[in-house]
Amino acid sequence: QSRLLDACAASRSRSLFPAIALDFNTGLRLSELRLLRWTQINFSNRMLRVGASKTEYGEGREIPLNDRALTILTQWAASFPSRRPEHFIFPAEKYGEGGPYATDPARPIGSWKEAWEAAKIRAGITCRFHDLRHTACTRMLESGVPFSVVAAVMGWSPSTMILMSKRYGHIGQAACA
Repeated sequence: QSRLLDACAASRSRSLFPAIALDFNTGLRLSELRLLRWTQINFSNRMLRVGASKTEYGEGREIPLNDRALTILTQWAASFPSRRPEHFIFPAEKYGEGGPYATDPARPIGSWKEAWEAAKIRAGITCRFHDLRHTACTRMLESGVPFSVVAAVMGWSPSTMILMSKRYGHIGQAACA
């Protein structure tokens, strides 16, 4: 993780590091992360409310922000002093020799694909973006978060919860032993 985050921090895409670091701490799906708006973040209550999601169980769920996630969002917010609640947290930007330009907070970033692939190569790792979600889930279970709470945070349907209990069940048991 630290090699990947270092490679993301060195990326030309200034949003790659905060996006990846936030995802390690929240387990958001890629589309949920990409489409986040400032109105979905409650800094005082330390909550992130998911907007549109892949499943009906994922939409509108609330994810508690740990210290790391809150710090990431607070620091990233400082980059946008004129932000408005309806603006995207990760806005569309163009990049050139001098860095980002033509930032449009009314449109979400199109993709981190090139920056993500380059960061993985620099870090010398092989993984999928979705693996960040698995990591977040595993960490919650290892820290003793009850499986039902993890399922709600991850936005799993009841049928998915059954499948995931088989996949992750040993983690919760090992953490409690």
